[in-house]
Amino acid sequence: MKVLAFAGSTSSTSINRELVKFVLKDFQNEELNFIDLNDFSMPVFSVDLEKKGFPDEAYRFLKEIEECDVIICSLAEHNRSYSAAFKNIFDWASRINVKVFQNKPMLLMSTSPGGYGGGNVMNTAKTFFPQFAADIKETFSLPKFYENFDLENGVINPEMLNDLKSKIASFKSQITHD
Repeated sequence: MKVLAFAGSTSSTSINRELVKFVLKDFQNEELNFIDLNDFSMPVFSVDLEKKGFPDEAYRFLKEIEECDVIICSLAEHNRSYSAAFKNIFDWASRINVKVFQNKPMLLMSTSPGGYGGGNVMNTAKTFFPQFAADIKETFSLPKFYENFDLENGVINPEMLNDLKSKIASFKSQITHD
């Protein structure tokens, strides 16, 4: 099984990237493709630019999705929504193929320093991603990242760790039975 993983952030210190890296430890027997959104930098989407053609990076992003079996992502929350970098990639890609996520099973996550754990971006994604052909199997939000996560040990809050492990197990069960 080929796993495509990414954080919806371009920050070099992305806490969402750290969460994805931690979760990928449960997928070590799979073929992992952990992409960095910095490798998909393109002009800010506009209809005027679209008329001139689509950036190669948008096609590459869609190709990464096409070639995977499942998607694991953790979305950064900026001002209660997607990061500008992720939204721009998503906008370009959706103009090429409205089914951006190509019906791939998805483990969708978010985290933030605050107590809501990126809940706003999570709720937005849970509502809109299926309209772009995301097959969201499980979701997980980690609140108060700096209190509940350690860079060496991962999720250190036992209750939240149990919840995450349960969702990973459920995700794996669903993707092996589909």
